[in-house]
Amino acid sequence: MNSSSRNPLDVATEAVSTLSEYLELSLDKGKSLIFVLSQGENCEVYLGDPGEPDADWVSCAAIPNKLVRALLETTRSGFNQLVIEGQTYRFARTFAQVAEQGAVVFTPA
Repeated sequence: MNSSSRNPLDVATEAVSTLSEYLELSLDKGKSLIFVLSQGENCEVYLGDPGEPDADWVSCAAIPNKLVRALLETTRSGFNQLVIEGQTYRFARTFAQVAEQGAVVFTPA
């Protein structure tokens, strides 16, 4: 196997590992994860309620857009159930708009 054929798998693995970390935080805080999409290199990640003003959200991180793309390929709109590192995660993936940008929302179920 050459490195270019391993790369997509590595990105997908890193993406779901990243998602599991943030889902744990989301569960602890009782909030949704909000990934605000951008044309730049990174996507801003927030904890909050997508129905509340974004000023009320807590900034968590900026993650590379390539990981967000991998998450979108790994999950689907609506209810999802993934086993990540032996832990089962149940969540809903929806979309929202933040100002002039799109956002992907992961809400624990």
